[in-house]
Amino acid sequence: MKGSLEGQVAWITGGATGIGLESARAMAAAGATVVLSGRRQAELDAAVAAISGAGGRASAIALDVADADAVSAAAGTIVASHGRIDILLCSAGTNVRNRFWKDLTPQAFAAVTSVNLDGVAYCVTAVLPSMRASGGGSIAIVSSWAGWRYLPFAGAAYGASKQAISPLVESLNDQEGCNGIRATMICPGEVATPILRTRPVPPSDEEMARMLKPEDVAQAIVYAVGAPKHVCLNEIVVSPTWNRIYLGADDLKTR
Repeated sequence: MKGSLEGQVAWITGGATGIGLESARAMAAAGATVVLSGRRQAELDAAVAAISGAGGRASAIALDVADADAVSAAAGTIVASHGRIDILLCSAGTNVRNRFWKDLTPQAFAAVTSVNLDGVAYCVTAVLPSMRASGGGSIAIVSSWAGWRYLPFAGAAYGASKQAISPLVESLNDQEGCNGIRATMICPGEVATPILRTRPVPPSDEEMARMLKPEDVAQAIVYAVGAPKHVCLNEIVVSPTWNRIYLGADDLKTR
């Protein structure tokens, strides 16, 4: 994929860790200028240093995607600095331990949906004017297997927020495809990232070793945003071959 994104500017939320970071590395290696955003400045700085050290072009903006005004300001800063936003990857995501109805609180529900759904909508709204003005763009949104099929262990708030990504992406392809803008929903199965440690019963190190790696998902994302402009990959579902969603595991039980 080297050179497939040459000259493009990519904004990656949740870009300091996990799928976001590996996607940023892969996009930079493919020639894109990447702008990472996330809530923790130290992790952003480390990510930028790693990408720059490998020969990529990277910068960072500290950002909470649940803050609509801050999202708008971040997009404005990127456009002012680079002239455009060609790619948006929404990779910021969260979940809570008290995810089942017997424990779930309104505050916990809102903490999940404010990032996983509201934050996506804010970012999409912020980049569309630049993409329309440029005559096109690529939007990739990291959903989940829980956004493709109901997963009991994911919890009500996480499942609801990820299921909502599907009509959001389809509405973009319906309404903005005529403007050269395409959107892809990425639905990974279990990926060995830190968010799995927030589960009520975290998986073991042995189980995590069989899961997808963040770089596996990143390669699918780069393929989607680097495809020929007349190609839209509406949805990508990717899972580990040893798929515990099918096989079952004690830590996935909700009862």
